[in-house]
Amino acid sequence: MNKKNIRIGLELRTLNNLIRRRCDFSSHRKEIKTITGNNGWIIGFLAENTAAGKNVYQKTIEDHFNITRSAVSNALSLMEQKGLITRLADKQDGRRKKIILTEKAEKLKELMKEDFRSLEATLTKGFSNEELEILYAFFQRMKVNMQDT
Repeated sequence: MNKKNIRIGLELRTLNNLIRRRCDFSSHRKEIKTITGNNGWIIGFLAENTAAGKNVYQKTIEDHFNITRSAVSNALSLMEQKGLITRLADKQDGRRKKIILTEKAEKLKELMKEDFRSLEATLTKGFSNEELEILYAFFQRMKVNMQDT
């Protein structure tokens, strides 16, 4: 295949659409209907970091997902309105707000974990560990390429 005929951006966009569609029709969709868009990914990130004893702030989410400040702010505001998170003033720096999952989100995260495990299993089916490591390295390189532009 000629490099001219390979459209990585289109392939990634198509894969993203398939992933989004799968999430929209997950087996637990009825129970987690309040979670939309990036909310699920953010809840998973918060749960993972909280379990590791780490504090998460808006900036942490911006950096991890490479999302703009305004997009994260909007997402967090909606999540707060839906009762999924609370923001607590940091003890060392009152200007920073620590983001905490609510009891409602804690209950939903277990259902979401199941869906994410299933998604990962489907995405990686048929790949060896070596192939997955190479694919991951390629994605990291592409992210660096995009950040350099």
